[in-house]
Amino acid sequence: MENEEINVRISAAQGDDSNFDTSLRPQALDEYIGQDQVKTSLRIFIDAAKQRGESLEHVLLSGPPGLGKTTLAHIIAREVGSSIRVTSGPALERVGDLAAILTNLSNGDILFIDEIHRLHKTIAEALYPAMEDYALDIVLGKGPSARTIRLDLPRFTLIGATTRMSLLASPLRDRFGSLYHLEFYTHDHIVEIIMRSAKILKCDIDQDAALRIAQRARFTPRIANRLLKRVRDYTQVKGSDTIMLSFAEQALDTLGIDTVGLDPVDRRILETIIGKFQGGPVGLNTIAASLSEEMETIEDVYEPFLLQLGFINRTARGRVATEHAYRHLGCTIPADLQGRLL
Repeated sequence: MENEEINVRISAAQGDDSNFDTSLRPQALDEYIGQDQVKTSLRIFIDAAKQRGESLEHVLLSGPPGLGKTTLAHIIAREVGSSIRVTSGPALERVGDLAAILTNLSNGDILFIDEIHRLHKTIAEALYPAMEDYALDIVLGKGPSARTIRLDLPRFTLIGATTRMSLLASPLRDRFGSLYHLEFYTHDHIVEIIMRSAKILKCDIDQDAALRIAQRARFTPRIANRLLKRVRDYTQVKGSDTIMLSFAEQALDTLGIDTVGLDPVDRRILETIIGKFQGGPVGLNTIAASLSEEMETIEDVYEPFLLQLGFINRTARGRVATEHAYRHLGCTIPADLQGRLL
C-alpha cells in the first residue's frame, strides 16, 4: 500500500510524459538556449560517463526559480538514455518513502528531487549512504529489540534542484560530484526563447514584440513563456494573427508589468521600504509582515530580481532601497539619504 501511495505521489510530481514532450521545454542539450558554461561542462560530463559505460555522478542544480533546473534534469536523462523518476523534498515525509523509491530504481536510473533543501533531516541523513555506498540502512523495531538492516541499491544518479543552496546541509552538498549554478538569462537569450516558443505555439510574432516581452520577463524563461501566452491571448482577442509591438505593450500594461518587468508585488516591496521605512534599512521579516507575504516568498521569488536590477541592497541591518529604485518609482531622494544611497 505504501509503495502505491509513493508511486501516486511521484506521478503527480512528474506529470504525464506526453504532456512534458509537447510543452515548451527543450528536449535535448543542443536545443537548450543560454547557460552556455553549464551546457559545455554538462556535455563533457555526460560524454565521458557514456564512453566509460558508467552511471553519472550525482548532480546538484541551483539557482532562482524558473531558470530551467527541471528541464536540465530531464535533458540529462534523455542524453544518457536513462529513465527518470521525479519527486520533491516536501513529498518525502518518511524514510520509508525514500526506501520505496530507491528500491524500485534500476542501474543507471535517475532520481530527480526538486526543492531538495526542504528534505527532512532524517531523510537527508538516510541519503548519505545511498549516494556514497549505494546502500540504505533501515531500522526495524524500537527499543532494545530494534535492529538495522542494509539494503543494497542499484547504481543510480541523484539530481537535486534547489533555490536555496545555503539551506542544504554540507554533508549532503559534498556528496554531489557536479554542482551547477544557473544564472539569470540575457535579453538576447530570452528573445531566442520567445521566438522558439512562438514557433511551437504556432503564432507569428514581430522581433520588436519579442524584445519587449523579453525586457519585462525578469531574465527568466518561465516568465517569458507565461507572458508570451498571455500576449498571444490578447492579440487573438483583438483579432490579429500576428503579435505586434503595440499588442505586446498593451497586454503587458494590462497585466500590470512595467517597463523593466516589475509586477505589482515588486512595486509594493519598494514602496514599503521607501514610504514606510524611509528607504531602510529594514528587516526582511518586517517587510513580509507589512505586505502580508511569506518571508521565504519575498526572499526566493522577488528579491533576486530586485537585487539583479540594483533596486535594493542587502546590509547587515536589513534591506535598503537604492537610488535606482527611487528614480524608477519617481520618488525624491531625501537629502539626508543621498550620501548613503549613491
